[in-house]
Amino acid sequence: MLNRQSRRLMALAGVSITALILSGCTSGSSSSSSGTIPKISKDEALAALVPAAYSANGTIRVGTDASYAPNEYIDGEQIVGMDIDLGNAIGEVLGVTMKFTNSPFDAIIPGIQSGKYDLGMSSFTANAERQKVVNFATYFSAGTQWATRAGNPDAIAINNACGKKIAVQKGTVQVDDLTARSKKCTTAGKKAITINQYQLQSDATNAVASGKDQAMLADSPITAYAVKTAPGLELLGDIYDSAPYGIALPCGSAGSKSCATPLSAQPKANADFAKAVQGAIKKLIEGGQYKAILTKWGVDGGAVTSSTINPAK
Repeated sequence: MLNRQSRRLMALAGVSITALILSGCTSGSSSSSSGTIPKISKDEALAALVPAAYSANGTIRVGTDASYAPNEYIDGEQIVGMDIDLGNAIGEVLGVTMKFTNSPFDAIIPGIQSGKYDLGMSSFTANAERQKVVNFATYFSAGTQWATRAGNPDAIAINNACGKKIAVQKGTVQVDDLTARSKKCTTAGKKAITINQYQLQSDATNAVASGKDQAMLADSPITAYAVKTAPGLELLGDIYDSAPYGIALPCGSAGSKSCATPLSAQPKANADFAKAVQGAIKKLIEGGQYKAILTKWGVDGGAVTSSTINPAK
């Protein structure tokens, strides 16, 4: 399956990549997309935990940024990827259809807060800052990985990128990473890093492939996939700062944009929803469907053995 997706991404590596990342939505069954994924059954107890407010008409609305291959990206008119297959599998366990809608990455959590989305599944690092405004059910582990043009012609060094032009997706933890590195540069009397932020990860990748920028950094599976599929790129340095991905879920009281309270103190609907999603992830791990989905997309190195709600901050 990975070879089929790789051929698709080869086409996305050129200048036309941005034009293909269009708004769209998709839903469906992960088990129908690959015969190697074990059959998924509805779990009535977990399904009963999903409040009606989050399953109107049997549908859960999911925000995702479809520019982050292989986790979520556009193939033709469909949103596909590891997160999409896993999200659909979670929906099968809970007896609902997951409706994925393409959204700018930094608009997804505000969309959950406003009620536009019921949850967000878009390779979110479940860090302390985000846990202030949403709940998370963890499902994957990823670190940060850099890439540059083949042969590293600009002699980029991760720990000394001062004065270099570095591409990154807006709103990601890698922006904070670069900001801190740039501050160290200026404190040492060196030139700041030029941090070029792009709305789409695909644009950040293309900026390096085209020579506009000198390097990029993103979550490790995304950078590795970009190097495999975009001509003229190579990995730079080792993976660092591994952290869990989490499915972003509503928290706090009605109308509140903060969840600085434990899950037990939150409204029952939000607590139950988080427990339902966490339970579905655990069921897929135990049933083998989780590992099969990750293997299909070549990201099984980030597999976890359980799911946690709001990991330690």
